[in-house]
Amino acid sequence: MTSVRTVLGAVRPEDLGVCDAHDHLFLSSPQLPGQELRDVSAAREELAAFRAQGGSAVVQWTPYGLGRRAADLPPLSRDTGVHIVAATGLHQAVHYDDGTLGGLRGRLADVFVSELTEGIGTSGVRAGLIKVAGGFHTVDAHARWTMTAAAEAHHATGAPIAVHHELGTGVLDVLDLLCGRLGVPPHRVILGHLNRHPDFVVHRQAAETGAYLAFDGPSRANHATDWRMPDALSALADAGFGDRLLLGADTTTAAARSVDGGPGMPYLLRRVRPRLEATLGKDLVDGVFIDNPGRAFAVEWR
Repeated sequence: MTSVRTVLGAVRPEDLGVCDAHDHLFLSSPQLPGQELRDVSAAREELAAFRAQGGSAVVQWTPYGLGRRAADLPPLSRDTGVHIVAATGLHQAVHYDDGTLGGLRGRLADVFVSELTEGIGTSGVRAGLIKVAGGFHTVDAHARWTMTAAAEAHHATGAPIAVHHELGTGVLDVLDLLCGRLGVPPHRVILGHLNRHPDFVVHRQAAETGAYLAFDGPSRANHATDWRMPDALSALADAGFGDRLLLGADTTTAAARSVDGGPGMPYLLRRVRPRLEATLGKDLVDGVFIDNPGRAFAVEWR
């Protein structure tokens, strides 16, 4: 039987509820100095605000070495009533020092498998997905290394693989590697940040493989694409790919949290959802928020 692996255990896909399919409760990176997501109380407030807007589940894409605070996730889930899915995986090389990356050489797939089957560190929390990342319009050597390890871990466990695409680029190259050379079934791949590169032809080509397409995060100054997203989703739905779409808020800095004055997780349901319903209709948007995440993250775990 398939299930979504949350930090409190297995959940049936149909019980996941309204899902923010890509977000961060905790995240620390040298690329975001002074904007770390470390505050447990702020994370609790953000989840409560998301819950108040009708949210039921959050998938945290924070991978290995970036301050996941896995031990804090179960009490946050219990306190707020929001399902939380944790990640293993590895981000782009710029987010790590050489010592961290060197220590993972030759054992990366084993680390991923261990965090999926035994738990993250001493927390006992098992990851429910693998997060990796490509480069800008390329799959560089680091991405090939991490994606190869992710594919090995997928084949060992069945876990889905979620991919950060730098400014939404490199999608087809990632699919060629993961699904072509490495044999990962496309329906086990989630392609992130497609809103940041609104190429409708590429979107359709990616959807035709059977992969999931995630449109995540409100616009920032350097990729103002919110106004294109309804059209992008509408084009995919009209082509028969409404069941491949996912939505997330992708809160990556403290300033972006709603409790600190930013849009945060609630914005996804407070503003993005009604805007999309006006274009796509409530039934389709309900499917994107409820049915699609249940399928995308549910696995017959091995």
